[in-house]
Amino acid sequence: MLKTYKLENLDCAHCAAKLESAFNEIEGVIKASVNFMAQKLVLEMEDEKVDSVLKEVEKVKNKIEPDCEIIF
Repeated sequence: MLKTYKLENLDCAHCAAKLESAFNEIEGVIKASVNFMAQKLVLEMEDEKVDSVLKEVEKVKNKIEPDCEIIF
């Protein structure tokens, strides 16, 4: 499943790169891409793991960039 989400208050390109790297480590994520300029997150996930992936994405985001908000 491929989904695109809006990111609000993503502060810098370095943070975007850290988020992208961390998101790609989550079980069930096939590919994650964070675009700082467009303020977008594109997630390709295994269909049966969407709920668990989104919960983990939120946890990881809170650790790395707590001021950023993912609009699901």
